[in-house]
Amino acid sequence: MDAWSLLPPLIALALVMLTREVVSSLALALVSSEALRSISEGIWHPLIMLERSVDRIIETFQSAGNTRLILFSLGVGVLIEFVRTSGATQAFVQRLTHMGFANTPRRAGLLTISTSALLFIESNLSVLVSGLVSRGLFDRFGMSRARLAYFLHSFSPPICILILLNGWGAYVLGLLGNYELGAPSVAILAGSVPLNFYALITVGIVGFTVLSGRVFGPLAAAEASIQAAAIEEDVVPASLARYMLVPLGVLLLSMLALMFVTGQGNFMAGDGSRSVLYSALLATATAYVMLRVGGVFSHAQAMDHAFNGMKSMLPLIAILVVSIAFGASLKALGTGTYVASVIGTWLPVVLVVPMLFLAGALISFSTGTSWGTFAILIPIGVPLIQTLGLPPSLTLAAILGGGVFGDHCSPISDTTFVTAMASGCGVFEHVRTQLPYALAAAALAFVSYTVASWVML
Repeated sequence: MDAWSLLPPLIALALVMLTREVVSSLALALVSSEALRSISEGIWHPLIMLERSVDRIIETFQSAGNTRLILFSLGVGVLIEFVRTSGATQAFVQRLTHMGFANTPRRAGLLTISTSALLFIESNLSVLVSGLVSRGLFDRFGMSRARLAYFLHSFSPPICILILLNGWGAYVLGLLGNYELGAPSVAILAGSVPLNFYALITVGIVGFTVLSGRVFGPLAAAEASIQAAAIEEDVVPASLARYMLVPLGVLLLSMLALMFVTGQGNFMAGDGSRSVLYSALLATATAYVMLRVGGVFSHAQAMDHAFNGMKSMLPLIAILVVSIAFGASLKALGTGTYVASVIGTWLPVVLVVPMLFLAGALISFSTGTSWGTFAILIPIGVPLIQTLGLPPSLTLAAILGGGVFGDHCSPISDTTFVTAMASGCGVFEHVRTQLPYALAAAALAFVSYTVASWVML
């Protein structure tokens, strides 16, 4: 379809910004994508196009990984509701404030990003745990959930791509292992860390925002209207902090253990979707048992809270399902491959690396997947390294940085949904308030990759 393959993601973006409603916007974009695929095959009947769109959504549930992600969302909804309604968050906030660890807005922000940095093993886990720990603190100091979502989402994925002792690192090494680059893949990957300008700039901007307390653009406007849900949590009487800390500890430790077990002794080869799902279910069960034994809830009350928690996740799950289907449709349409081929054609050598970064940003934003972006661009970037003499680590850093851009900016990224769950911020509100910061970081990174290419070539 060539240039026409760009139409569906443009439709999605335009409708989301116009209507501020994500599900219907993505659904219409999905129909447009399937319509283009049908037309390319000589099929013009509108009912067939609609049927293909519905079938694409049904196919979402045929993937075990997708189904686990949906069940994980339901389990997290229950866990969040248990923690919220038990008074554990309030007790934890009171303890931290009394001990002086988070008795100012700046310290609350530092606690948030410090927790995210410590949990670099998996970005979704990092966002989830940090969000649950920090929600009450942000409410206490009158900081918006949009600010919390920004801190979580703009810190965790970049930290994960900089440390790389996680699934991303293993995945990229696997992709690089198919090529002869004159140096070990591990060395090239390690060399990409100080050259990953987008991730470094993004982390720096978050750090500046935490320390200065200053916010700009749509995020500044969001500070003026704290969400009603965040205010309601303050009226829940404090109970015991362990009703939150113990389930979160179970979530973290079981996640680590399951990654090790599912990887058959190799942590980096572990099954992330299985580990996240079962650790979330185990943490939720732990919270239920503790709250029942402690007499906080009766069984009937716990079940009411559980269903309320699952109900609160239904809008996010609807977005998740449609976005996964949309991403699969764009892949079949060839949007990512087309973007990469256009950007990689007829360019001066010095612009190849910055344009690979731009290609990664566009692909990851339009498809919502960093993994898919790496899978598309590394096989394109590595031959360019071999034929044009590009610096391997710089080229890889540009691809990884571009992929991370979409991971924490795209409205159809799974990490966007997890951030919305963990922070209690709406998906559209989160994307709208975070995007100006991400675009500023991307612009600086593009310039940095251009300068680095001039210097290193």
